[in-house]
Amino acid sequence: MMREWKWLILTAVSIGLLVFFGSSGNVLHQSNGKTNQPPTEISDQTHVKATEPVQSDSSSAKQATSKNAKQATSKNAKQTKPLSFLLLGVDQRGDEAGRSDTMIVVTVNPNTGESKMLSIPRDLKTEIIGVGSNDKINHAYAFGGPEMARESVEHLLDLRIDYFAEINLEGFTDLVDAVDGVTVKNDINFSYYEMKFPKGQVSLNGKEALAYARMRYDDPRGDFGRQIRQRQVVQAVTDKLTADFSLTRFNDVLTVLGKNVKTDIPFPVVRKLATEYRDSLKEVETLSLDGSGGIEADGIYYWHPTDTSLKQVRTTLQQELN
Repeated sequence: MMREWKWLILTAVSIGLLVFFGSSGNVLHQSNGKTNQPPTEISDQTHVKATEPVQSDSSSAKQATSKNAKQATSKNAKQTKPLSFLLLGVDQRGDEAGRSDTMIVVTVNPNTGESKMLSIPRDLKTEIIGVGSNDKINHAYAFGGPEMARESVEHLLDLRIDYFAEINLEGFTDLVDAVDGVTVKNDINFSYYEMKFPKGQVSLNGKEALAYARMRYDDPRGDFGRQIRQRQVVQAVTDKLTADFSLTRFNDVLTVLGKNVKTDIPFPVVRKLATEYRDSLKEVETLSLDGSGGIEADGIYYWHPTDTSLKQVRTTLQQELN
C-alpha cells in the first residue's frame, strides 16, 4: 500500500509539472507576439497530428491497413476518453480556509495527442456557485473548498471538470528547500518584503522562491508576470530533480508533497495518465483570456474577460472534451 501511495504522489506531481509547464515536451503558446505583455489572442483551432500514409503497391494492402487503423482508433477512443483537471495553488495560513491564488484548467485528449492549459486570473469576477453572488473567482475556494471552486469554474467555462489537485503554496517553500534551492533568470528588477531580486541570474532558497513567485503589484504584467515566475521556479525544481536525483532527495520531496498535496484523482486514473495519456502530455498548448480590470463601486479591483475571448476559450476546451 505504501508503495502505491508513493507511486500515486510522485506520478501525479510529475504529470502536473508536465501539464503546468511543459517540462518534458513542447509548449505551444497562444499570444499576441508582444514581448513582456500579457497574451491577448487565443486560437480556437485544434491541432491534430497527421499520420504518414503507408506506401504499398497493393490496393488490398492499403485497404486492410486503413481498416485496421480505423478499428484501432475506434477502440482507443472508447478506452481513453479525454479528461479535464482543475489544478489549484492554495494560499492557506494556520486554520484559515485559504484562497486559490493559482487556478489552472487542463484538458488531456489522447485522441488528438495534445493537452490544453488555461490559467484563470485570480481577480476574474464571476458567479460563485453555491453563494449566489458575483465575486473574485479565487474566493470560491475560501467559501466552499475545492468543490465550490470546481463548480464555479465549470459554470464560468461551461465545461465539466473531472478531477482536482491542489498544493498549499506554503509547501512550495519546502519543495524548493528539498532540492537545495534553485537558480532562475529574472527579467525585471524588484523588491518584495525586504527581499531584493535583481535582474539576471538569481539563486533562491525556499522562502525567496515563494516571494519571487508571488510578487505581482510591481510587475507591469500583473498576474501574467507572476505566472511566468511561477513557471520558472517549478521548471527549475523539475530540472534539479532530473539532473541530480538521489534517494534522500526523492524521500524529502515525497515528504513535502505528502503534507501539501490533496487530490481526488484515483490511483487507476493516475496509472492511465502515466501510460495511455502520456504522449498527450508532451504537447501542451497554453490558452489565455483577454480582458481588463479596475476598481469598482465597492472599492475592490476586479478583472473581466472580453465576451469574444471567453467564448473562444470555451469553444476550444469543449471541443477537446467531445
